[in-house]
Amino acid sequence: MPEAVSEARQIKESTIRIMRGDITDLEIDAFVFYAIENLALGSGFGTAISVRGGPAIEKELKDLAPVTVGDAVVTSAGKMKAKRIIHAVGPKFQEEDTEGKLRTTVLNSLKQADEKGIERVAFPAMGTGFYGIPIDLCARVMLETIKAYLEEKTGIKEVVICVIDSHELGSFKKQLAAT
Repeated sequence: MPEAVSEARQIKESTIRIMRGDITDLEIDAFVFYAIENLALGSGFGTAISVRGGPAIEKELKDLAPVTVGDAVVTSAGKMKAKRIIHAVGPKFQEEDTEGKLRTTVLNSLKQADEKGIERVAFPAMGTGFYGIPIDLCARVMLETIKAYLEEKTGIKEVVICVIDSHELGSFKKQLAAT
């Protein structure tokens, strides 16, 4: 069960919210999944998507793969509460230009949301788990990119950053206060 919203900030007509919970269990228009190039769902949240969403998602992904680092594609969310999933292929830690690639990945995810008419989108802490992106770098790049995007013309009304633990929550709250 998601925690209550910890922090929120208005950016023009949109809101950025930071919360702790299970992104795959949110009632939201779409959530972002940090994908790999071949779009295989794999383990962790990928398993949750596969199990909760059903086989239709994997079938859609087969027609969309492969995807290059920085790009994002959208599928249905199957049987989950969300309506869609934005599968964003981001960098792995210690890749050349990790920061730039992460910024591009977040930006392209937001662009996909706008193109598909998604008004409420949730992001995880992009790449901080298995892919080793440092949480403070992730929080800074994500919030700078999201804020800059929301300051322009967009149909996105709410961006939720849904993290899984208090360490991630603290980093994002600190960065939101500084952004």
